Amino acid sequence: MKKQTHIVIERQKNVSVIILYTATLIIMFLGIFFSAFSLINHISIRVLNARIPGVILGLLVLYLGVRYYLSVNKLKEELSKSTYGFSWGNFKKEKEKRKGIRQMK
Repeated sequence: MKKQTHIVIERQKNVSVIILYTATLIIMFLGIFFSAFSLINHISIRVLNARIPGVILGLLVLYLGVRYYLSVNKLKEELSKSTYGFSWGNFKKEKEKRKGIRQMK
């Protein structure tokens, strides 16, 4: 029974990672598409009384997609380790580290 639950958990992890990869690739594609579309159609966006070329916004979306892709890669490596599991204690450790940093300053 324990082996079956372990297999189900591994499948769920793999499905989750595949969904995240898909979302990442969609974000990257949209960044490339918007950059190309803006370049071809000379689109610029008004931001605080300044005209910003749409290509820059598309490149920003592409950059965020690449960062997200690298984060998903790192998450996949973390999930592949069998010792990892969900615990609320994981979030508490992060808060304790931040408190320690504040006290040092």
